[in-house]
Amino acid sequence: MAKTPELALKVGDPAPPFTATTTDGTVLTLASLQGRDVILYFYPRDDTPGCTKEACAFRDVYADFQKRGAVVLGVSPDDTKAHVKFTEKFRLPFPLLADTEKQIVQAYGVWGEKRFMGRKYLGVYRVTYHIGKDGRIAHIWPEVKPELHAAEVLAALG
Repeated sequence: MAKTPELALKVGDPAPPFTATTTDGTVLTLASLQGRDVILYFYPRDDTPGCTKEACAFRDVYADFQKRGAVVLGVSPDDTKAHVKFTEKFRLPFPLLADTEKQIVQAYGVWGEKRFMGRKYLGVYRVTYHIGKDGRIAHIWPEVKPELHAAEVLAALG
């Protein structure tokens, strides 16, 4: 079990700006989403068990996020080719952002040392940020249970 990361960002802080390529190849900026609630969820890797459970949980309630006018974005260091394959395999209706240079994961403080079976390595912490319509961080989930998380985020949106 990964330890909870010490996040530098706090509720009320301005969300760090980002620019990234989405699953369909378009370039998306946080600034282009101003005035909307943005759910920015970070996950380690496409098509792995926990990441698949989390993505499918968001997929299954995606219509409810849309009804609330919220944008759901998944972010990992995988490239767009891996994201396309993952999206098609599990019919994900929301964009995944390719962060191959790790600029977004570092800006949001979710890149760091992890341990698995006694081995240390650098990776992405499973953390979700809700960025409010004002561009500030409204909620942070530093501990995520992949299969239950989407419903938890949806409940927080009200």
